[in-house]
Amino acid sequence: MRRYVLTITCPDRVGIVAAVTGLIAGHGGSVLEAAQHGDLQTGRFFLRIEIVADSLPAGFGPQELARALEPVAAEFAMEWHLSDTDERKRVVLLASREDHCVADLLYRWRADELECDIPCVISNHEDLRGMVEWHGVNFRCVPVGPEPAAKQAAFEEIEGIVEHERADVIVLARYMQILPPAFCTSRPGRIINIHHSFLPSFAGAKPYHQAFERGVKLIGATCHYVTAELDEGPIIEQDTRRIDHGDSVEELQRVGRDVERTVLARGLRWHLEDRVLLNGNTTVVFP
Repeated sequence: MRRYVLTITCPDRVGIVAAVTGLIAGHGGSVLEAAQHGDLQTGRFFLRIEIVADSLPAGFGPQELARALEPVAAEFAMEWHLSDTDERKRVVLLASREDHCVADLLYRWRADELECDIPCVISNHEDLRGMVEWHGVNFRCVPVGPEPAAKQAAFEEIEGIVEHERADVIVLARYMQILPPAFCTSRPGRIINIHHSFLPSFAGAKPYHQAFERGVKLIGATCHYVTAELDEGPIIEQDTRRIDHGDSVEELQRVGRDVERTVLARGLRWHLEDRVLLNGNTTVVFP
């Protein structure tokens, strides 16, 4: 069923929901799902509404609805976005050698669990080519050399691929390279990473080894948006698994891979469904 998804962020005040839903109802629109949140600390208000497209008059599509919303948006100083579920978002995956996250996302995509298009996977190694191309997805290998000039050239090439593919969102599916700050700041809320740790604990390299050395009893994974600050971006989703003193680093890694897959898939799905709204360096998630 085709739906229009409206997300709104604005200063909190009386009458926001009434104004928006009244406008939708005034055009005959039927609301399928609605969720809201008021942040008492920041004074910001967050709203997500799904509208049944067929409930609106013939010829009254997303462009007409957007124009009708403009006066209300101006009155309440809204930052807003309207998406059409018939227009699938385009997702470009970045990966290195580990295949568990890429394989899981491609499987879910083929099974129609993720409503998106995946035009290509970009990797700095050739290891995943066969698996990616078996799924019918274009594979682009862009090696990243250690020298600054080589890194710059590689990320300029990646940027060109991303622009050519008209990517709406980039997913770092265990891409073991640090993105240039400018690459990140130009895409706020459009780059998703899976970190194999329950952030903010054990940031950086080898978090399972760090966790093992600390003797932790829980390990986890964190899906978050990427910013110029390494592993500091707004968190979308997290999960944990219990371990004990008898587990080796290898067992922690095995369990951790399971968590990484599910956390990344949930986070990406919520992003694709416009369920994640940025609130400074945190998020509001309407699952």
